[in-house]
Amino acid sequence: MTATRKSDAPAPRDESQPCPGGQPLRGAHLDSTAHIMNRISSQLASQLSLVALDGTRRPVRPVPPALVLVAHGSRDPRTLATVHALIDRVRELRPGLAVHLGHIELNEPLLPDTLAALGDQEAVLVPLLLSRGYHVKQDIPEMAAASRVRARFAPPLGPHSLLVDTLYERLVEAGWHTPATEAERRSSAVVLAAAGSRDPDAAVDARRTAELLAERLGVPVVPAYASAAAPTVPDAVRALAARGRHRVAVASYFTASGRFATECADAAPWIAAGPLGAHPAMARLVLHRYDEAATAPYPVAEPALATA
Repeated sequence: MTATRKSDAPAPRDESQPCPGGQPLRGAHLDSTAHIMNRISSQLASQLSLVALDGTRRPVRPVPPALVLVAHGSRDPRTLATVHALIDRVRELRPGLAVHLGHIELNEPLLPDTLAALGDQEAVLVPLLLSRGYHVKQDIPEMAAASRVRARFAPPLGPHSLLVDTLYERLVEAGWHTPATEAERRSSAVVLAAAGSRDPDAAVDARRTAELLAERLGVPVVPAYASAAAPTVPDAVRALAARGRHRVAVASYFTASGRFATECADAAPWIAAGPLGAHPAMARLVLHRYDEAATAPYPVAEPALATA
């Protein structure tokens, strides 16, 4: 009988490695068990998070629809900067809300691209427009219909009292003060300078905003337009001067700086306010329009004018 040499003795088996039959040994078995226990603990913690302290099931909060802010678009870089600043304010006010941007033309992202990226999600489209017109009635619904997004449509931002708050503060920033005497009041007026549209509903909305601003200021406010509608801002200024109103300010009914806003401001005989911009009231108004549409019956076939 041949004695077994020490060098011929089998080496100690590493129990963390599988055995020849492919079955895990004791160390691997322990690792697998620990992994399973971790998964069980994680799942149990997830389930327990749905249970309140009194043993009742916590309500599962549905994911709110995304907010898609629809801007017109402009070649002026100041406009895009203003839109991004406004979106930042909206996100600060509603941190858990998904906020996206889409342009009708001239700037990226274009609205169809934004909607395509959302897939079949639910979204509320809020126009960064101040009155009804072709973009609100035709362009935005048609772009949404060509996508898979389950869309609700908010009305334009105006008319609304939050817009009037913004217009008033922009006028004050430019130097407006309440007329101190009856003679000063009789010589004062404001021209509300808007972009203009061939849609008669746009003029209705602008006139309503002018009425609300007049109530706030205590002097006449005349809507006037940069294009496509009458009167123009210079015509409105001349008409007011003919009535003895020489202390005339121009209120900028534009969301951001641009060619139209600049031309209207240049026609001011006294002071010209800056555009609405990323004023805090504008961010609150965007969310107000979003909330209105998000809680409306689904689907909403056509945007409707909300009362101020």
